Amino acid sequence: MPEEFGAGLLRVDLGPGVVAGFTTRHGGVSPAPWSSLDLGTSTGDDPARVQENRARLAAWVDAPVAFATQVHGDGVLALGPDDRDAWSAEHPPLSAGEADALVTDEDGLGLGVLVADCVPVLLADPVARVAGVAHAGRAGLAAGVVLRALDALLERGARAEDVRAAVGPSVCGRCYEVPEDLRASVSAVVPQAWATTDTGTPALDLAGGVLAQLAARGVVAEHVDRCTRTDADLFSHRRATAEGTTTGRQAGVVVLA
Repeated sequence: MPEEFGAGLLRVDLGPGVVAGFTTRHGGVSPAPWSSLDLGTSTGDDPARVQENRARLAAWVDAPVAFATQVHGDGVLALGPDDRDAWSAEHPPLSAGEADALVTDEDGLGLGVLVADCVPVLLADPVARVAGVAHAGRAGLAAGVVLRALDALLERGARAEDVRAAVGPSVCGRCYEVPEDLRASVSAVVPQAWATTDTGTPALDLAGGVLAQLAARGVVAEHVDRCTRTDADLFSHRRATAEGTTTGRQAGVVVLA
Protein backbone atom coordinates (compact mmCIF):
# COMPACT_ATOMS: atom_id res chain seq x y z
CA MET A 1 0.00 0.00 0.00
CA PRO A 2 1.26 3.50 -0.71
CA GLU A 3 2.26 5.63 2.26
CA GLU A 4 0.70 9.05 2.79
CA PHE A 5 2.82 12.16 3.06
CA GLY A 6 2.05 15.84 2.85
CA ALA A 7 -1.55 16.36 3.90
CA GLY A 8 -3.04 14.20 1.19
CA LEU A 9 -0.47 12.60 -1.15
CA LEU A 10 -0.22 8.83 -1.52
CA ARG A 11 3.41 8.07 -2.26
CA VAL A 12 4.49 5.26 -4.58
CA ASP A 13 7.96 3.82 -5.16
CA LEU A 14 9.38 4.45 -8.62
CA GLY A 15 12.96 3.94 -7.60
CA PRO A 16 15.81 5.83 -5.93
CA GLY A 17 15.93 9.53 -6.64
CA VAL A 18 12.30 9.68 -7.77
CA VAL A 19 9.45 11.24 -5.80
CA ALA A 20 6.02 10.10 -6.97
CA GLY A 21 2.48 9.86 -5.71
CA PHE A 22 -1.21 10.61 -6.10
CA THR A 23 -3.15 13.33 -4.35
CA THR A 24 -6.44 12.82 -2.55
CA ARG A 25 -9.02 15.58 -2.17
CA HIS A 26 -7.57 16.61 1.21
CA GLY A 27 -5.11 19.31 2.20
CA GLY A 28 -6.22 22.27 0.10
CA VAL A 29 -8.12 25.53 0.45
CA SER A 30 -11.11 25.14 -1.89
CA PRO A 31 -14.60 25.15 -0.33
CA ALA A 32 -17.45 22.80 -1.25
CA PRO A 33 -18.19 21.41 -3.75
CA TRP A 34 -14.47 21.21 -4.67
CA SER A 35 -13.41 20.42 -1.11
CA SER A 36 -10.54 20.82 -0.79
CA LEU A 37 -7.36 20.15 -2.84
CA ASP A 38 -8.78 20.96 -6.28
CA LEU A 39 -5.88 21.12 -8.76
CA GLY A 40 -7.92 21.61 -11.93
CA THR A 41 -8.41 24.83 -13.88
CA SER A 42 -11.61 23.79 -15.67
CA THR A 43 -13.81 22.97 -12.68
CA GLY A 44 -15.28 26.42 -11.97
CA ASP A 45 -13.14 26.82 -8.86
CA ASP A 46 -11.46 30.18 -8.16
CA PRO A 47 -8.11 30.22 -10.04
CA ALA A 48 -6.40 31.78 -7.02
CA ARG A 49 -7.45 28.83 -4.87
CA VAL A 50 -6.27 26.37 -7.50
CA GLN A 51 -2.88 28.10 -7.64
CA GLU A 52 -2.62 27.88 -3.85
CA ASN A 53 -3.50 24.20 -3.97
CA ARG A 54 -0.85 23.64 -6.66
CA ALA A 55 1.67 25.54 -4.56
CA ARG A 56 0.96 23.20 -1.66
CA LEU A 57 1.52 20.19 -3.91
CA ALA A 58 4.81 21.71 -5.09
CA ALA A 59 5.88 22.15 -1.47
CA TRP A 60 5.06 18.52 -0.67
CA VAL A 61 7.26 17.21 -3.50
CA ASP A 62 9.84 20.03 -3.17
CA ALA A 63 9.60 20.95 -6.85
CA PRO A 64 7.43 22.99 -9.20
CA VAL A 65 4.80 20.81 -10.88
CA ALA A 66 3.85 21.33 -14.54
CA PHE A 67 0.44 20.41 -15.95
CA ALA A 68 -0.90 20.14 -19.49
CA THR A 69 -4.31 20.94 -20.95
CA GLN A 70 -5.64 17.41 -21.40
CA VAL A 71 -7.76 16.70 -24.47
CA HIS A 72 -8.30 12.91 -24.35
CA GLY A 73 -5.75 12.29 -27.09
CA ASP A 74 -2.31 10.70 -27.35
CA GLY A 75 -0.12 13.79 -27.62
CA VAL A 76 3.13 13.93 -25.65
CA LEU A 77 4.97 17.10 -24.59
CA ALA A 78 8.63 17.04 -23.56
CA LEU A 79 9.61 19.60 -20.90
CA GLY A 80 13.06 20.87 -19.97
CA PRO A 81 15.05 23.60 -18.16
CA ASP A 82 13.02 26.53 -19.50
CA ASP A 83 9.84 24.86 -18.28
CA ARG A 84 11.31 24.35 -14.82
CA ASP A 85 12.10 28.07 -14.68
CA ALA A 86 8.59 29.00 -15.86
CA TRP A 87 6.83 26.75 -13.37
CA SER A 88 9.13 27.95 -10.57
CA ALA A 89 8.05 31.56 -11.08
CA GLU A 90 5.88 33.41 -8.60
CA HIS A 91 3.00 33.24 -11.06
CA PRO A 92 3.46 29.96 -12.96
CA PRO A 93 1.51 29.16 -16.12
CA LEU A 94 -1.74 27.25 -15.90
CA SER A 95 -0.74 24.84 -18.66
CA ALA A 96 2.31 23.68 -20.58
CA GLY A 97 0.13 23.20 -23.67
CA GLU A 98 -2.32 20.65 -25.05
CA ALA A 99 -1.26 17.06 -24.43
CA ASP A 100 -2.26 13.98 -22.48
CA ALA A 101 1.27 12.98 -21.55
CA LEU A 102 4.35 14.82 -20.33
CA VAL A 103 7.96 13.60 -20.21
CA THR A 104 11.19 15.09 -18.92
CA ASP A 105 14.81 14.35 -18.11
CA GLU A 106 15.06 17.57 -16.10
CA ASP A 107 15.89 17.15 -12.41
CA GLY A 108 13.70 19.16 -10.07
CA LEU A 109 10.74 19.56 -12.43
CA GLY A 110 7.53 17.82 -11.38
CA LEU A 111 5.10 16.47 -13.94
CA GLY A 112 1.41 16.33 -13.03
CA VAL A 113 -1.59 14.57 -14.54
CA LEU A 114 -5.16 15.61 -13.60
CA VAL A 115 -8.04 13.18 -13.17
CA ALA A 116 -11.45 12.71 -11.60
CA ASP A 117 -12.24 9.15 -12.84
CA CYS A 118 -9.73 8.63 -15.67
CA VAL A 119 -6.48 6.76 -15.02
CA PRO A 120 -3.38 8.70 -13.92
CA VAL A 121 -0.18 6.92 -14.93
CA LEU A 122 3.31 7.69 -13.62
CA LEU A 123 6.47 6.40 -15.31
CA ALA A 124 10.15 6.68 -14.38
CA ASP A 125 13.48 5.09 -15.19
CA PRO A 126 15.63 5.86 -12.13
CA VAL A 127 18.75 4.66 -13.97
CA ALA A 128 18.42 6.74 -17.14
CA ARG A 129 16.84 9.57 -15.12
CA VAL A 130 13.75 10.16 -17.24
CA ALA A 131 10.13 10.40 -16.11
CA GLY A 132 6.66 10.86 -17.53
CA VAL A 133 2.95 11.00 -16.80
CA ALA A 134 -0.10 10.06 -18.86
CA HIS A 135 -3.85 10.69 -18.67
CA ALA A 136 -5.76 7.62 -19.83
CA GLY A 137 -9.49 8.01 -20.29
CA ARG A 138 -11.34 5.65 -22.60
CA ALA A 139 -10.27 7.57 -25.72
CA GLY A 140 -6.66 7.90 -24.58
CA LEU A 141 -6.47 4.24 -23.62
CA ALA A 142 -7.65 3.17 -27.06
CA ALA A 143 -5.32 5.67 -28.74
CA GLY A 144 -2.35 4.30 -26.80
CA VAL A 145 -1.40 7.43 -24.87
CA VAL A 146 0.39 5.43 -22.16
CA LEU A 147 2.46 3.64 -24.79
CA ARG A 148 3.27 6.95 -26.49
CA ALA A 149 4.56 8.25 -23.16
CA LEU A 150 6.62 5.09 -22.66
CA ASP A 151 8.08 5.41 -26.17
CA ALA A 152 9.05 9.01 -25.38
CA LEU A 153 10.98 7.79 -22.34
CA LEU A 154 12.71 5.08 -24.37
CA GLU A 155 13.72 7.69 -26.95
CA ARG A 156 15.44 9.57 -24.12
CA GLY A 157 17.53 6.61 -23.01
CA ALA A 158 15.19 4.63 -20.77
CA ARG A 159 15.06 0.84 -20.95
CA ALA A 160 11.75 -0.97 -20.55
CA GLU A 161 13.24 -3.33 -17.99
CA ASP A 162 14.29 -0.37 -15.85
CA VAL A 163 11.06 1.61 -16.15
CA ARG A 164 8.79 1.57 -13.12
CA ALA A 165 5.16 2.56 -13.36
CA ALA A 166 2.33 3.43 -11.01
CA VAL A 167 -1.33 3.34 -12.02
CA GLY A 168 -3.38 5.54 -9.73
CA PRO A 169 -6.96 5.61 -8.44
CA SER A 170 -9.67 5.68 -11.11
CA VAL A 171 -13.26 4.58 -11.63
CA CYS A 172 -13.27 0.77 -11.51
CA GLY A 173 -14.78 -1.64 -13.98
CA ARG A 174 -17.62 -2.48 -11.59
CA CYS A 175 -18.72 1.18 -11.59
CA TYR A 176 -17.84 2.49 -15.05
CA GLU A 177 -21.02 1.77 -16.98
CA VAL A 178 -20.91 2.54 -20.71
CA PRO A 179 -23.09 1.73 -23.74
CA GLU A 180 -22.52 -1.69 -25.26
CA ASP A 181 -21.13 -0.27 -28.50
CA LEU A 182 -18.56 1.80 -26.58
CA ARG A 183 -17.43 -1.22 -24.58
CA ALA A 184 -17.09 -3.15 -27.83
CA SER A 185 -15.10 -0.46 -29.62
CA VAL A 186 -12.59 0.09 -26.80
CA SER A 187 -12.27 -3.62 -26.05
CA ALA A 188 -11.57 -4.33 -29.72
CA VAL A 189 -8.35 -2.34 -29.25
CA VAL A 190 -7.62 -3.23 -25.61
CA PRO A 191 -9.38 -6.53 -24.76
CA GLN A 192 -8.45 -6.32 -21.08
CA ALA A 193 -10.66 -3.24 -20.71
CA TRP A 194 -13.85 -5.30 -21.22
CA ALA A 195 -15.88 -5.32 -17.99
CA THR A 196 -19.34 -5.67 -16.47
CA THR A 197 -20.81 -3.57 -13.67
CA ASP A 198 -22.07 -5.00 -10.39
CA THR A 199 -25.55 -4.83 -11.88
CA GLY A 200 -24.59 -6.75 -15.03
CA THR A 201 -24.47 -3.85 -17.49
CA PRO A 202 -21.64 -3.12 -19.97
CA ALA A 203 -18.60 -1.41 -18.49
CA LEU A 204 -14.93 -0.62 -19.04
CA ASP A 205 -11.98 -1.38 -16.78
CA LEU A 206 -9.61 1.39 -17.82
CA ALA A 207 -6.96 0.59 -15.22
CA GLY A 208 -6.99 -3.06 -16.27
CA GLY A 209 -6.39 -1.98 -19.84
CA VAL A 210 -3.48 0.27 -18.86
CA LEU A 211 -1.88 -2.45 -16.74
CA ALA A 212 -2.16 -4.90 -19.64
CA GLN A 213 -0.58 -2.44 -22.08
CA LEU A 214 2.36 -1.86 -19.74
CA ALA A 215 2.82 -5.57 -19.03
CA ALA A 216 2.90 -6.31 -22.76
CA ARG A 217 5.87 -3.94 -23.03
CA GLY A 218 7.67 -5.53 -20.08
CA VAL A 219 6.94 -2.74 -17.58
CA VAL A 220 6.00 -3.74 -14.05
CA ALA A 221 3.41 -1.42 -12.51
CA GLU A 222 2.10 -0.77 -9.02
CA HIS A 223 -1.67 -0.26 -8.93
CA VAL A 224 -3.23 1.98 -6.29
CA ASP A 225 -6.53 0.12 -6.49
CA ARG A 226 -9.02 2.67 -5.18
CA CYS A 227 -12.23 3.46 -7.06
CA THR A 228 -12.90 7.17 -7.45
CA ARG A 229 -16.62 6.56 -7.87
CA THR A 230 -17.01 5.01 -4.41
CA ASP A 231 -14.11 6.50 -2.40
CA ALA A 232 -15.18 9.78 -0.76
CA ASP A 233 -11.52 10.75 -0.26
CA LEU A 234 -11.17 11.14 -4.04
CA PHE A 235 -12.77 13.37 -6.66
CA SER A 236 -15.18 11.68 -9.10
CA HIS A 237 -16.87 13.36 -12.03
CA ARG A 238 -19.36 10.49 -12.29
CA ARG A 239 -20.33 10.67 -8.63
CA ALA A 240 -20.68 14.45 -8.76
CA THR A 241 -22.80 14.32 -11.90
CA ALA A 242 -25.12 11.78 -10.28
CA GLU A 243 -25.46 14.10 -7.29
CA GLY A 244 -26.17 17.11 -9.50
CA THR A 245 -23.03 19.01 -8.53
CA THR A 246 -19.44 19.51 -9.70
CA THR A 247 -16.10 18.33 -8.41
CA GLY A 248 -12.38 19.03 -8.38
CA ARG A 249 -9.40 17.25 -9.88
CA GLN A 250 -6.75 15.21 -8.12
CA ALA A 251 -3.35 14.53 -9.62
CA GLY A 252 -0.58 12.07 -10.09
CA VAL A 253 2.88 13.62 -9.84
CA VAL A 254 6.44 12.46 -10.47
CA VAL A 255 9.72 14.31 -9.90
CA LEU A 256 13.35 13.41 -10.64
CA ALA A 257 14.51 14.63 -7.25
